[in-house]
Amino acid sequence: MFPVLETERLILREITKKDTKRIFACFSNENVTRYYGEEPLIHIEQAEKFVDFFLKNYEAKRGIRWGIEIKGEKGIIGTIGFNAWSPKHKRAEIGYEIHPDFWRSGYTSEALLKVLSYGFDELDLKRIGAVVFMENEASNHLLIKLGFKKEGVLRDYMYQNGTSHDTYVYSLLKNE
Repeated sequence: MFPVLETERLILREITKKDTKRIFACFSNENVTRYYGEEPLIHIEQAEKFVDFFLKNYEAKRGIRWGIEIKGEKGIIGTIGFNAWSPKHKRAEIGYEIHPDFWRSGYTSEALLKVLSYGFDELDLKRIGAVVFMENEASNHLLIKLGFKKEGVLRDYMYQNGTSHDTYVYSLLKNE
């Protein structure tokens, strides 16, 4: 059964086909995808494939992605979760995005704290990593604020819009 997480203002829940329009709204927005390593979506069918991908990743224990929903409101405002989940090695990478209408309201940090806690306490992860475009000042700042350590630079790690991009790699260890 898919775990539902709750914070003071948010419900983190399974992403379903009903969320396709909201997934499209996020991932078709160039402000969201410019630091995501993905081209903006053009067709709603692409968003349907994202929903399927999130489900298949969870079923295969390769990842877990929650839809972020504000309590008392219908529809997700973004997603958050673990990619490259390796139960054997007790590690995963965190990823997230929120629609720009909801930026700078603390939702990302609120969701991130809950998912980090779930990862360490319920999934027994020892390490949670993050890979972030160097230019993504908001995400870089957020991760450092939450205790992530910058480990280095991955050169030409992401390819997007015809250009290679360097990224920072971060980690947070359970015992930190």
